[in-house]
Amino acid sequence: MFDISITPDKLILIAIFLLVGFPVHEAAHAFAADRLGDSTARHLGRLSLNPIKHFDPLGGTLFVLSVILGGFIIGWAKPTPYNPSNLRDRRNGELVVALAGPAVNVILACLAALVIRLLVATDSIASIPELVGTVLLYFVYYNVALTIFNLIPVPPLDGSQVLFRLLDPVTAWRLRPLLAQYGLLVVLLVVLLFGQVIGSVMLHVTLFLVGG
Repeated sequence: MFDISITPDKLILIAIFLLVGFPVHEAAHAFAADRLGDSTARHLGRLSLNPIKHFDPLGGTLFVLSVILGGFIIGWAKPTPYNPSNLRDRRNGELVVALAGPAVNVILACLAALVIRLLVATDSIASIPELVGTVLLYFVYYNVALTIFNLIPVPPLDGSQVLFRLLDPVTAWRLRPLLAQYGLLVVLLVVLLFGQVIGSVMLHVTLFLVGG
């Protein structure tokens, strides 16, 4: 059964992803590519934290609908374009660009977790509005979730670049088009088969960060 309702929790989730998580993630990709010599994203206006610049109509709409309907959440931002041939580091450039997005989400999660720890350590957690505490906790969890999900080593997710970098060039060259063709299907299968395990990892990482 779908839980078709608009609750504060769902609105917080939508806001965290569409206004912060997705834009910061994609802007980090753009920044890394720009610093490594490729200005494609800059010329297309993607070197920005403006959520509108990174909003994908289909991915964003599916995300909002899946959150409102409840159950399996699916959605994505507009992928950041870059030209690998323009990167100065031809061997590691794509890996750096790919990891820049998850790295920023880790930083955001750690900063929010630090605020929570400080509030707890100073006995201030009870004095703040419950909604603020909820937003902080969700902010940590969903940035952790975005990081872990994107590190699944299957295209179009960022973890695929880690996989290709670890493989020898010939194997990576042969495997890349195959995974690119069936990547989304593989991601869906991974989520369906190992969703509970992935969710458990996300929860434990979040609790570790906030000291729970």
